[in-house]
Amino acid sequence: MDSSDSGSPPAVATGTIDVLLADDNLIVREGVRALIARHPDLRVVGVAADYDEVIAGAMTCEPHVLVTDIRMPPSFSREGIDAAKEVRKRHPGTGVVILSQYDDPEYAVSLLAEGSAGYGYLLKDHIAEGDQLVDAIRAVATGGTALDPAIVDALVRPVATQGGLTPAEEELLNMVAEGKPIKAIAVARNLPAEAISSEVEAVFVKLAEGVSSGTKGALQRLRLLHKAIVDREEQGETLSRLLPGGLAEKLRRDGRHIGETEKVVITVLMSDIRAYSTIAEHADPSQLAGQLNIHRAAMNDAILGENGTVMQFVGDAVMAVFGAPFAQDDHAERSVAAALSMHAKQHEINARWAEEGLPAFGLGLGLSTGEAAAALLGSEERLEYTVVGDTVNLSQRLQQLAEAGETVLSEATLHALETPPATFALPPQLVKGRDTPVIAYKLIDSPDSGTGLAPSERQ
Repeated sequence: MDSSDSGSPPAVATGTIDVLLADDNLIVREGVRALIARHPDLRVVGVAADYDEVIAGAMTCEPHVLVTDIRMPPSFSREGIDAAKEVRKRHPGTGVVILSQYDDPEYAVSLLAEGSAGYGYLLKDHIAEGDQLVDAIRAVATGGTALDPAIVDALVRPVATQGGLTPAEEELLNMVAEGKPIKAIAVARNLPAEAISSEVEAVFVKLAEGVSSGTKGALQRLRLLHKAIVDREEQGETLSRLLPGGLAEKLRRDGRHIGETEKVVITVLMSDIRAYSTIAEHADPSQLAGQLNIHRAAMNDAILGENGTVMQFVGDAVMAVFGAPFAQDDHAERSVAAALSMHAKQHEINARWAEEGLPAFGLGLGLSTGEAAAALLGSEERLEYTVVGDTVNLSQRLQQLAEAGETVLSEATLHALETPPATFALPPQLVKGRDTPVIAYKLIDSPDSGTGLAPSERQ
């Protein structure tokens, strides 16, 4: 491995992300290094040209993020992905960005089969466009996911079937292509999961009988998709989780285009870690990235547990929506239940961290209910599903009124609840962007709710 700095890497300044860069092509490697070097919060601490150098470099440099090509010596097959998985096994907090010239989703499925947190997959043709690469490095450093839109499109696009299948087999293959878990298909068909798995394999065998030598790649892709779906189903993960919950299915069903909007009635949840800047100032960046990864996984679980949609993780903030992309009559109830679950899960995590001498995260949450516009925004290079409007802005303002361990509801959210929880009204609040005071309510914790922080931990 050719280290960028002689000897041991210097102490990392707070907020700096150390990157190990791997590519056997010197010109490509130096071009990527130049892109990264333009940003003061990123630092290349080492480079590698093959599998062994990646593993050795990760041990020596202890990077926060590994950026690697897929095909490198010795066999030029998938050394980058194998090395990335080995690095993650030895150093679990390390983020990974794969740079590839291949838009075939097989590689992405292989990379993400065990979960997408902390992984990115970008096409080399696009990394010089805007800040896609540096944004991906920042995202995976804190446990996020960054996928090239072309790969997302390939992953969620229905698989075209070959001839000779019965209507039932066509339906089954479409369900597999949509990323539906084996257990979900089994429930829908009222059959054991083992029987569905056998049926899927039989469909693939039938397809194989009609595949010519020129379409072997298509058959391999089907098999990889099948394996990935089975693996992820066991871990509560499906291909559709690479996009906000349910969005992949909605895109396939409705065929929505970039810029199209729809009016929705939703409840927006905003979460933020109190005193995060102070925590970051005194924490080791690698340790903090690990804590954020654990935090995000727990928050994601709490939100998905109430069928909410995780819209984005930005730094220490979480934004979730209930009622979109699919309508939910009880979106307000689901948002409150998710908020309580988020506090409870973080409280349990904080207890473990206390034993390890790590700082606690205290969450402040804001919930707002009302109309918003939902849209698929961006470009072919960068795509996101988002909701905009006053309801979204208000949830952010209400979140700022919540202390660690607290949840603040808008008046509309409280009135939307069929069985309102115990709350107390806050004095009318003048918030940024509004001319009239806002009426808000703070949830009253029950003695055994276990939300947020213990009383002694609250700030």
